Amino acid sequence: MIMKKGICIALMAIAPLASGLAIAQTITPTIAQTSSADSTIATSGKSAVESSSVDDSKRLQLEDIFSLEYASNLEINAKGDEVYFVRNYMDIHTDKKLGNIWKVDSKKNLTPVTNGLHVDHSPTLSPDNKKLAYISTASGKPQIHIKWLDTGVTGQMSHFTHSPSNLSWSPDGRYIAFTRFVAEKPKSVVSLPGKPKGAKWAKPAIFIDDMYYRFDGAGLTPPGNRQLFLMSADGGAARQLSQGKFDHSGPLSWSRDGEQIIYSANTRDDSELEWTDSNIFSLDIDSLAVIQLTDRNGPDKQAVISPNGKMIAYLGFDQHYKNYENTQLYIMQLDGSNKRSLTASFDRSVNSIKWADNSKGLFMSYHDRGETYVAYQPLSGKRKVVAKNLGGLAFGRPYTGSEFDVADNGTIAFTYSAPQRPADIAISRKGKTTQLTSLNDNALSHKTLASIKEMTVKSSYDDLEVQAWVAYPPGYEADKKSGKKFPLILEIHGGPVTNYGPHFAAEIQLMAASGYVVVYANPRGSDSYGKAFSQLIYNNYPSQDFDDLMSVVDGVIAQDAIDTDNLFVTGGSGGGVLTAWIVGHTDRFKAAVVAKPVINWYSFALTTDIYPFVIKNWFEKMPWEDAEHYMKLSPISYVGNVTTPTMLLTGEADIRTPIAESEQFYQALKLRNIDTAMVRIPDAPHGIYKRPSNLMSKVAHILWWFDKYQQEDRQQ
Repeated sequence: MIMKKGICIALMAIAPLASGLAIAQTITPTIAQTSSADSTIATSGKSAVESSSVDDSKRLQLEDIFSLEYASNLEINAKGDEVYFVRNYMDIHTDKKLGNIWKVDSKKNLTPVTNGLHVDHSPTLSPDNKKLAYISTASGKPQIHIKWLDTGVTGQMSHFTHSPSNLSWSPDGRYIAFTRFVAEKPKSVVSLPGKPKGAKWAKPAIFIDDMYYRFDGAGLTPPGNRQLFLMSADGGAARQLSQGKFDHSGPLSWSRDGEQIIYSANTRDDSELEWTDSNIFSLDIDSLAVIQLTDRNGPDKQAVISPNGKMIAYLGFDQHYKNYENTQLYIMQLDGSNKRSLTASFDRSVNSIKWADNSKGLFMSYHDRGETYVAYQPLSGKRKVVAKNLGGLAFGRPYTGSEFDVADNGTIAFTYSAPQRPADIAISRKGKTTQLTSLNDNALSHKTLASIKEMTVKSSYDDLEVQAWVAYPPGYEADKKSGKKFPLILEIHGGPVTNYGPHFAAEIQLMAASGYVVVYANPRGSDSYGKAFSQLIYNNYPSQDFDDLMSVVDGVIAQDAIDTDNLFVTGGSGGGVLTAWIVGHTDRFKAAVVAKPVINWYSFALTTDIYPFVIKNWFEKMPWEDAEHYMKLSPISYVGNVTTPTMLLTGEADIRTPIAESEQFYQALKLRNIDTAMVRIPDAPHGIYKRPSNLMSKVAHILWWFDKYQQEDRQQ
């Protein structure tokens, strides 16, 4: 994650945790409130299941989205027998994902910690485990709260104008450090004369001269930066510790004596051009003196001091201006000396780290072949996998988002992933894993969900192995025996350097519930397969990833009961890019839905909110220096080949892949008299399932479009 102007955003490609082009998610009315035309959309898509052996009542329905929950923000106690976590749920009245804090113990007893009337998150235990600090909107704005666990008393500790984050207790439990945005006055270069008292003039002009001046999901960025603060755990005023016109990022880590705080920041004068070049710093709490501990070009982050106070572990890599680098685990002495990587020979990226209580090693999470693991990495010696099946946080699509924490006794708590359930809480100790929660049993146990099976194929381009997963609709095996053939949807992930895996995904399940076999894959450029695999698309995207995906479709057809006259394709963000590319290079698909795409790399590079990053890390030259190459990789260049009926779907407030990209393709298809449509999601940024009804609307429109062409086929 990169902090810029006080806004936390995920970057694509170079940061393996990120979803890249995909970041936030979107907004539309609930299906219950739609017009009669939208009601048709919500209830269509039945053609593929009309003769199914499974009753419709047992299939996942669009409205079931509001019944789903998932766990996140977990914090395990020192003894390893209690886990605090956020229980996220979908509120049908406000159309938002909300959450409050719960506790589950090793005997699977669930207890609410906060009342569920507000949004509560970031639970953080005090060193003695007697207090829980967290952030709550109980007062109307996010503020720091503390709960005394022995008495159950809760108090609001802050009254800030901007949200705090990165809560961190001092070793003696007397203080809490955190980060918070500090606003500055907006720039103004003119003052208009002559305005009479009480006159109502137009809003004043906004003067902009920053490189990064807006971010998707947040709009124009206010002037100011995120700074470090310190406040007493007994309440009172917070003291600002840091200064400077740059962001101070977490997590925050205290020295053992409580005299220093370690953080990361990008202090370069040209930080807007080199905005991934963060370093590790140490700040003296009394004198406010700052010492820089790392100095290379590249993102050094997530610094954590060892329990014995002698070493700092952190994540980072050397910047080579490629679309991807493996993030390595480093250690150094407290003064910044003796830096070394513990994972230099490990061809995977490390996502997050926790020290072992004895300071002899670290626990680290990483992605491998679409799945997430926790391994114990000693300071010297071989690493060992100690937990697996992490995931379940992505919810809408089968990405590998996950979290973990480690108790003093080595018990690992993590978000547990299963193909048919969103994230639950599990613990692993001495090789034994125990699932502690089953948050969705009431919502899903009576449903017949899609089964998920893995497959691998060799790309027709170069025999590169490509991993994929197939979701089979309810009743598939029984209906297959009767001779039924099934329509197929190819669903493509975004990023482009991210990965799918065998995880719960509401969108995939809803498509399968409508009778489709759904295949999703990790073509070249995906992460979790090593650095070389990810860099195959550097300055070359889209390209042979097209061949990978067509080979996956061929593989499913070869092994399953697929109606080859009813093949469909869709994808969002990076997946939207590839979907638009596919319809310009083949006519094998009956219909396509292109969601929030890049259609023209030249226009995208100069209109997206992350334009310096895109140009510096995905291409070798500026657009005007190599227009031919930019256009060679642009789907718009092949729109003259398109014969596939193609729908475009994008949020109107999307500034990651601005809606003008979709409009270009839509209008070009209209000029060519190709059957097309455009779905515009009002007020929506790049992401689509930030509000639950948007996920419903997205899937409903996709299924309506695909069903429309199945119906037309039957009428001919």
